[in-house]
Amino acid sequence: MTHGIVCAAQPEAAEAGALVLKAGGNAIDAAIACAITQGVVDPLMTGIGGVGSALVHDAKTGRTENINFLGVAPAAAREDMWEDAIEGETADAFGFILRERVNALGHQAPMVPGNLKGYDTLLRDYGTMSWSEVTPSAIAYADGGWVVRPHVYSYAMQDEEAQGRVHNAEIAGYTSEGRTLYLGSDGQFRKPGNLIRNPQLGYVLKTIASEGVDVFYRGDIGKRVAADMQANGGLITREDLANYDVVRASALEGSYRGLRLATNRPGGSGIQVLETLNILENFDLSDIEHNSAAYIRILAEAISYAFNDKRNKVGDPAFVDVPLDALANKAYAEAFAEKIRAGEKSTLDRMNVDESQDTSHVSTLDEHGNAVTMTHTLGAPSGVITPGTGFILNGCMSIFDPRAGKAMSIAPGKSHTSSMSPTILFDDAGPHIVIGAPGAAYIPQAIAQSIVNTVDFGMSMSEAVSAPRIAITKNQIVEVSNRIPQFVTDEIEGMGHGLIRNYLSYAFAGVHGVKTANGGGQGGADPGRDGVALIV
Repeated sequence: MTHGIVCAAQPEAAEAGALVLKAGGNAIDAAIACAITQGVVDPLMTGIGGVGSALVHDAKTGRTENINFLGVAPAAAREDMWEDAIEGETADAFGFILRERVNALGHQAPMVPGNLKGYDTLLRDYGTMSWSEVTPSAIAYADGGWVVRPHVYSYAMQDEEAQGRVHNAEIAGYTSEGRTLYLGSDGQFRKPGNLIRNPQLGYVLKTIASEGVDVFYRGDIGKRVAADMQANGGLITREDLANYDVVRASALEGSYRGLRLATNRPGGSGIQVLETLNILENFDLSDIEHNSAAYIRILAEAISYAFNDKRNKVGDPAFVDVPLDALANKAYAEAFAEKIRAGEKSTLDRMNVDESQDTSHVSTLDEHGNAVTMTHTLGAPSGVITPGTGFILNGCMSIFDPRAGKAMSIAPGKSHTSSMSPTILFDDAGPHIVIGAPGAAYIPQAIAQSIVNTVDFGMSMSEAVSAPRIAITKNQIVEVSNRIPQFVTDEIEGMGHGLIRNYLSYAFAGVHGVKTANGGGQGGADPGRDGVALIV
């Protein structure tokens, strides 16, 4: 490793970050180049109209900071604004169906976007390059075009209608701009291998590169977005954009097997990663066969206990009193471990609100020990493309509970809770594992498993993110990758657990991580996505 490592879910984005490292930029510069490019070449997943969370480690100061840019509900939002529009819950109980899908599709669906403000904060306070130096790759792909990759296409064509949600192709083609960009003559998303050019987005990125992000929040681009909202019954105003800011705090810290751990704070879900690992630390996992029934039982219960705590006790700390110290306490986790040893089964409440898997991630580490792990998303894309801008606005209002009086009810200025869990583990030399993932509720579960894979079982980063995973989203039901053998799952069912076998070989989030190893570095890009890890 001469310059550093970039791992991302898109080859074009990883290359953008690698080029910045080769040009003398640091891990932060590379992460921003990567993130901006991700928004061009994976437009249903993320972009400058989205929200996110990042963890950054500054090698010079030794400081690790959490920067949350999760967006907020516009000032015009009200907790009961959609109560009379509720038609029911989705078939899988992962969300609410509202009349005309107003929370998920169209101009009422976006929260105030946070991504650009988050990128700018990272670049300004920790980077070494200017906006004009980190955007050339993204601009080139916007103007010259990018080729539709298999995961982009498969996600765009994923049919959500059976569950009561909006079909992704309908979202992509919600506006005339979207139909022109992303749909073919058959009304379906463009096929793998098709070239997509987006010169309007290229113009916006060039404007940001020359004028800075204020042009988005206080200038011409923001004016366009606000005018489009006003003309179409949307909620976001110029004042909402001008008043938006990120939330900065020291990282949430803990430890695992002697490694110092840092992760994000609420409304992110780093506490779920930490609590899961705290529970698992009470077991000598390396003495148990990996992905055996005995191992999966312990893992499933640990995930379930931590997930239940996150769902019931974690929210926007500006609105919810989150008992972080209690949840992060190792003695608290030990009590759950004792229940697992005693054969008790956890109880997981069913989910009430949806969180989309329309998300992307980048992990970077440079030769100096600077590191960034950043997850950013459209939540679920609203389909709204303001004329002349080329980018899709997030649909994150859909994450709120449309019923009044709930912990996740809508409130002006309120941020949604998120499963984003960017995490860094440190050894004596500095950042050792830099990891994160897209994938909705699966994110903290997948990250915890990948950490265990490399720390407890000695796997390389690539092996750790590729190994078959499990997931818990329903009460006493274990979901497994189809690469876990039937004879193992038979034994799990014999223990009294329900079981669902996922049809995907690489299921449950898309983990992307980098780590130091033998004086160099390793990268691991989840095979379930299109990404790569580049060491330069």
